[in-house]
Amino acid sequence: MLWIKSFHIVFVASWFAGLFYLPRIFVNLAMVEAGSIAEQARLMLMAKKLLRFTTLLMIPALGLGVWLLWVEGFLSPGGGFATQGWLHAKLFLVALTLLYHFGCARHLRCFEQGQTLHSHIWYRWFNEIPVLLLTATVVLVVVKPF
Repeated sequence: MLWIKSFHIVFVASWFAGLFYLPRIFVNLAMVEAGSIAEQARLMLMAKKLLRFTTLLMIPALGLGVWLLWVEGFLSPGGGFATQGWLHAKLFLVALTLLYHFGCARHLRCFEQGQTLHSHIWYRWFNEIPVLLLTATVVLVVVKPF
């Protein structure tokens, strides 16, 4: 089981690394001046590749997480899932992280279509969301406050 946990942590950390950096590319895309076609193309290529790679990292992170739920017995009848408030909160944060991930994909599609939905300042704030999600998730897993 420690192997599963280890790889789960590695894939989650790698997934979040992509989620930390992708919105930073959005900040730069929102700041590209009109007519800077080469700069925009370079940033778009980076963003597309990073989203693809980040999505590939997300899949084993989620799969290993489900495997851990199964190995720990949380998914079996009477396995204690209903009494683990911290786990419910963690799974809620995982759902929010998935929404954030696919929200990033949506923002990238808008940039591909030449639409900038928000200012670079908005994307700077948007860039902080995964930090909060990861921090709260780690606290829940380590401290198990409820």
